[in-house]
Amino acid sequence: MSSRKKSILLSFAAAMFLLAGCAIDPVTAEKDRQPVVFDVRKLPVAIAPSELTVTRSVSLSAIGDILIHERVYLDAKTANGFDFNPMLQKVTPFLESADITVANSESIIGGSEIGLSTYPAFNSPYEVGDALKESGVDVVSLANNHTLDRGIPAIENAIRYWDQLGITHSGSYLSADERAEIALMTRNGITFSFLSYTYGTNGIPTPAGQDYLVNRIDPLLIKRDLKRAREMSDVVVLSLHFGEEYQKMPNAEQIELAHFSAENGADIILGHHPHVLQPPEWIDTEDGRRAFVIYSLGNFLSGQDEVDRQIGAILHLDIEKEMTGNSSTISLQNPAFTTTFVRSSNSKDYEMDLLKNVDADLNTATKAHLSTWIEDLQFIE
Repeated sequence: MSSRKKSILLSFAAAMFLLAGCAIDPVTAEKDRQPVVFDVRKLPVAIAPSELTVTRSVSLSAIGDILIHERVYLDAKTANGFDFNPMLQKVTPFLESADITVANSESIIGGSEIGLSTYPAFNSPYEVGDALKESGVDVVSLANNHTLDRGIPAIENAIRYWDQLGITHSGSYLSADERAEIALMTRNGITFSFLSYTYGTNGIPTPAGQDYLVNRIDPLLIKRDLKRAREMSDVVVLSLHFGEEYQKMPNAEQIELAHFSAENGADIILGHHPHVLQPPEWIDTEDGRRAFVIYSLGNFLSGQDEVDRQIGAILHLDIEKEMTGNSSTISLQNPAFTTTFVRSSNSKDYEMDLLKNVDADLNTATKAHLSTWIEDLQFIE
């Protein structure tokens, strides 16, 4: 047999061997034809977009009255101007850590160019604004009893400087058109609106035809503005300059206005003017919301000497937005405070410090006072 024939026979034999190895067993084939059964309970279930729930959160902090007396701005004076940053260093971490920080700029920052002044008609250096910006302040309320202290030039200078710093402001404006715009800020998909009003301006009348220079407390005006703010934002933050100076508890008018404002759409109400701390409370509204009010945050930085007026507090509040489909709900959570104190020595060396570092017993008493109506109030120190 030739080698070529041997090669052909070997190839044929190999092919037959492979075919035999691939033969299908009838029993196995029958089994393979059996239907496969799945446990539907273990299969992934598609979720419609309208059923997905997404949660977003924002942290907000707020501080009280920034009222720069002469002894404070003289202590901040430098060869080239003023530097208030060292005064705020110890409390800055509690401000800049929040997504949004709100302050009450009580003494207007009209700048040195028109002459600085102290009580009873305040005008503060621009550098106060610089220090607040540096420490993490995002929003300032400008409606208070000292807004008109130095007239229109101071208001114009202050608002233009806040704009230059990129700090949102409410309560005082340069025109009717500007007043008609609601101050808005969005963080992490949650939009906040800011409104501010004052009980008065120390007897100084608003110039005729220029009511936009300062918002005065008027329930009908507040109700109308709250309605507009609710239509444009998820959370309405309302600053009210009201109450009696140096009184540790809110009066009936404060409580009534806070509840009225909450019922008409305010979510967070920040109180100023008494220069001492007044406790917070929850307000449950008829439409099912839960609003938060702090009746007075006390002084933040000022030259007032009495112990109660040197104590302030930084509010901390978490805001959560839960979205399912086209609907969303807002909840306010974890209210907490950091108690503060304005240290000084013979009207010099002004600095903000934590109250716990100044007087432990006074700090304990202050915490108890703030917890008057919210027993589980938290404190961050």
